[in-house]
Amino acid sequence: MSGHTATPQFEVPAVRSLRDGARSLTGYWWVLLVAGIAWVAVSLVVLQFDHASVTTVGVLVGFMFLGAGIENIALATLDVPMRWVWALFGGAFLVSAVVSFAYPTDTFAGLADVLGFLLLLVGVWWMVRAFLERPVNPLWWSGLISGILMTTLAFWTSGQFFIHKAYLLLVFAGIWALMQGVTSIIRAFEVRALREQL
Repeated sequence: MSGHTATPQFEVPAVRSLRDGARSLTGYWWVLLVAGIAWVAVSLVVLQFDHASVTTVGVLVGFMFLGAGIENIALATLDVPMRWVWALFGGAFLVSAVVSFAYPTDTFAGLADVLGFLLLLVGVWWMVRAFLERPVNPLWWSGLISGILMTTLAFWTSGQFFIHKAYLLLVFAGIWALMQGVTSIIRAFEVRALREQL
């Protein structure tokens, strides 16, 4: 009897409302599917190693700058300290996006020139993160090994001629786009299965 009195009557409609909201949100599973197919198509273009793939990578960099610019401008509208810094970086990212869209081939060339430095930053961050996660992650050593390999690749890439850097950048961009596409497609079907369970 005390179990019935402890449970309020309003919980059942709240759970039903939550379930209906989740069901309507998971109804957009097809957006992930379309995005995944688009990423796979982009990866096929990039991995052809022709002028179209160079232009595609330059445009993708432009979209990355555009997303970062919009995010920073949105953060600048919040009541946070030093909002002007967010706005400044947002503006710089938006200008970079315009330049990347206007000159995608030059954007690709610039990215290939600094590829070794970018790989070095990623490798060092992976090693630092591995040591930070050591107390809570029993597989911390895999991050450390990945960081060491990425750092080695960074030094190897820096010593290569531009044409080798360009091909390496295309391979990385193509594989990244392919992995992003496959992951989005898998998530789309997981969300669809969740919708059917609801």
